[in-house]
Amino acid sequence: MSESVSLPALGESVTEGTVTRWLKNVGDRVEVDEPLVEVSTDKVDTEIPSPVAGVIEAILVQEDETVEVGTALVTIGDGSGAAAPAEAAAPAATAEAPADSGPSYASPAPEAEAAPAAPAPSQEAQPAVAEVPSVDSPAPADQSAPPVAPPTPTPVEPAPAAPAPAPAAPAPAAPAARGSHAGSGYVTPIVRKLANEAGVDLSTLTGTGVGGRIRKQDIADAKSKAGISAPAAPVVEVSPLRGTTQPMSRLRKVVAERAVASMQTSAQLTTVVEVDVTRIAILRDKVKADFLAKTGNKLSFLPFFALAATEALQAYPIVNATIDGDSIVYPAQENISIAVDTERGLLTPVVRNAAALDIAGFAAQIADLAERTRQNKLKPDELAGGTFTLTNTGSRGALFDTPVVFLPQSAILGTGIVYKKPVVVTNDGLDSIAIRSSLYLALSYDHRIIDGADAARFLTMMKQRLESGAFEGNLGL
Repeated sequence: MSESVSLPALGESVTEGTVTRWLKNVGDRVEVDEPLVEVSTDKVDTEIPSPVAGVIEAILVQEDETVEVGTALVTIGDGSGAAAPAEAAAPAATAEAPADSGPSYASPAPEAEAAPAAPAPSQEAQPAVAEVPSVDSPAPADQSAPPVAPPTPTPVEPAPAAPAPAPAAPAPAAPAARGSHAGSGYVTPIVRKLANEAGVDLSTLTGTGVGGRIRKQDIADAKSKAGISAPAAPVVEVSPLRGTTQPMSRLRKVVAERAVASMQTSAQLTTVVEVDVTRIAILRDKVKADFLAKTGNKLSFLPFFALAATEALQAYPIVNATIDGDSIVYPAQENISIAVDTERGLLTPVVRNAAALDIAGFAAQIADLAERTRQNKLKPDELAGGTFTLTNTGSRGALFDTPVVFLPQSAILGTGIVYKKPVVVTNDGLDSIAIRSSLYLALSYDHRIIDGADAARFLTMMKQRLESGAFEGNLGL
């Protein structure tokens, strides 16, 4: 009875892996806990041990193929299933072949082709098992092992109409042992990718790692010695709009009119702070798989920013206020407009009563509103009533910008791209350099009612909240 061995979970955030090298071939015997296959993930390279003992009957995932956790990699049984392909490849030779010898890809002897009804040739007339290519790299029929001594003549005469077989091609060189790369040592997908990007020929390298493995440093050294130039610049795709004149859409006209009116009516300026979001990045990597499984939504940074902004708005409601003549109106709740980029232009659907939401609630509403906005399925009232706007300009790679406040709102927060950088950190009075995940928060506001000190207090509260990373109790899982 055969049993499948699947790719196990190799970490909380690991969802897939790449088979880099099979340590066993079809027909090989494997014992419990004996290394079976090497797998590479975005975290580690590791060996997968066999959970059962038996004979490899079928390899289901080939080297360099990436599959999800839980995918069947190989079937292991008593070996009866491993010889099945040989029956179709050489029917005359398999009668005497042992059951666990594995499939043979050598061409049948000429005598067997000419007289299929003849008895099976004697055991010494069969090709030696050592000359049969491995299952991972079968040889074509016209490139079989070199001719062997002819079998003892039999009473059966060859068919007169059969043409004389062409001379067999020279036997190919013995295949490299179990997935190794001739002349280059074992190569992980990451190293192979680096070599491709750098234009380094792996066959010319000798690995300096354990067992001749080619390491990242080998690629860097080869690139430095060869003086390989940087990759060519990507080809620019020229837009069909180039050189044309197009009328403004109604949406573009409305946005343009509102932008000009806001800039002419209000006194706008922008305050920017830098925030260390390393703790959030670590938390996000830790829980994003479970978050997706339980909520059905991917966990981005945006819900964390929305939650921190909502809390800061409650503490400093002037940033959430509006101007009505000579009065300042402080709304009773925080309705967060989320800027969504669409083919028709920029739209801002509203997440209402944001103070009642946790991370899961923000993620669900943002995903739903964004999808329906792009599909033009929003109701008109879903675009009205916002008291504060959040725009994720970092989603297109911007470090930060100075977003425009649209009346009647008094403020808009732009979140830049999250990127890694070296920073000076202090521990126990000692300074050191560390790699941290950072982003810029840019708050544009109407200076008629919001002072620079108000903006600084609002941003400082957000900064402290985000840098603490204490959101485990707000995930909503």
